Amino acid sequence: MEFIAGIGLTIIYFVAALFILVLVHELGHFLAAKAFGMRVDQFSIGFPPRLFGKKIGDTDYCISATPLGGYVKIAGMIDESMDDSYATSPPKDWEYRSKPVWQKFIVMIAGVTFNVILAAIIFGVMLFYYGKEVFPSDKVGALFIPETSVAYEIGFRTGDELYAINGVRPDVYEQAGMVSLGQLTSRNLNFTVIRNGEHTLIQAPDNFLDFLSRNPEFITVMNALPSHISRVFPGTPAQEAGLKDGDKILAIDGNPVGFWLQIVSIIENADGELLMTVDREGELLTLGVTPDPSTRRIGIAPVDPVKHFGVEFVNQGFFSAMAGGISQTWETTTSILNGFGMMFSGTISVRDNLGGPVAIASVTRDVTESGGSRGFWAFVAFLSITLAIVNMLPIPVLDGGHVMFLLYEAVTRREPSVKVRMALQQIGIVLIIGIFIFVTFNDIMRHIVN
Repeated sequence: MEFIAGIGLTIIYFVAALFILVLVHELGHFLAAKAFGMRVDQFSIGFPPRLFGKKIGDTDYCISATPLGGYVKIAGMIDESMDDSYATSPPKDWEYRSKPVWQKFIVMIAGVTFNVILAAIIFGVMLFYYGKEVFPSDKVGALFIPETSVAYEIGFRTGDELYAINGVRPDVYEQAGMVSLGQLTSRNLNFTVIRNGEHTLIQAPDNFLDFLSRNPEFITVMNALPSHISRVFPGTPAQEAGLKDGDKILAIDGNPVGFWLQIVSIIENADGELLMTVDREGELLTLGVTPDPSTRRIGIAPVDPVKHFGVEFVNQGFFSAMAGGISQTWETTTSILNGFGMMFSGTISVRDNLGGPVAIASVTRDVTESGGSRGFWAFVAFLSITLAIVNMLPIPVLDGGHVMFLLYEAVTRREPSVKVRMALQQIGIVLIIGIFIFVTFNDIMRHIVN
């Protein structure tokens, strides 16, 4: 039942995210068109067939059956509805085709503009509401690097201290992940670590994002969390073995340990009893504990990373939070563009990094499970920027395709013929359907393989 409930909640979050993004995008087109006196015949969330709605004035506001997009039908414009019935009559004042190029251009970019503004507002409101989480870098210290991790693959080793990213020594980490999205997508990503008292340079490979697509966990402050127990849960193997709150685990089966994730890894892979050497207020004890075979847990909790690392929550005033939201939107936008650039240039794999609706639903589940409503809204902001970028691709049917038509009109002083636009729209529709099928099939195969 819990599994089914989890799937149901993921679907609700997924549909809610798509609804918000489509509504805001189409609202941009709608308001811009109305501002310039264009008649809007239909405002649809979803693609046909139409399910229900209400006509108010000239506009039919409706919900349609295919929930993977939406559209605003503007009179006198060839769009995804492929309606060219107006072409045989003279232009009317309220039609798209009768307006100057600059007005039509604003209408076409209004959707993506609203998506970018939405992302900036979400990021800004989150900063204002939650504050900025700051991890002092000098308190993080040495890291535990599992041999199965991406960090190990590119050259990190247990005991390394992260000193600089791309040659810059951060005073603080503004996220638990330590490495920002902008840094992860930079083209010459490198890390300077302190290893055995010396600075060592680790150069990430050009296809580093391929590594992350297979295993998104990189390094976080959790990799530096010590092997200290903050709490022992009652009725668990840990309590039965005599472990207590505040114990420091120094070794397991005679092998020294110093990190929480190291303990977790050993417990998860244990076949039987583990002999733990524990420091309890200066007294060394050896306790035998057998993990629960069904959960592979012993019932202990780590120290609070917020308290351990001296994490600060810096409150943001409204205007500074909004400025921070704009800055985060810019960084996210450039990071996504860098990622697309790497895919198009062949630096990273399209198959491993391009995601469709299945991938979006999967990530929606992950972020809502780990971050709740905060994770959901952060993901909506990320998707909003991604939607804006994708919509500006120069493919007929997408906003970018219409912008290309307008650029042609601005240069030649005449519109492309109706016949040409209809043909290109049809090609665009086929191309979009092909891309959709590819990314969906790719998502499914990636989940099967993984």
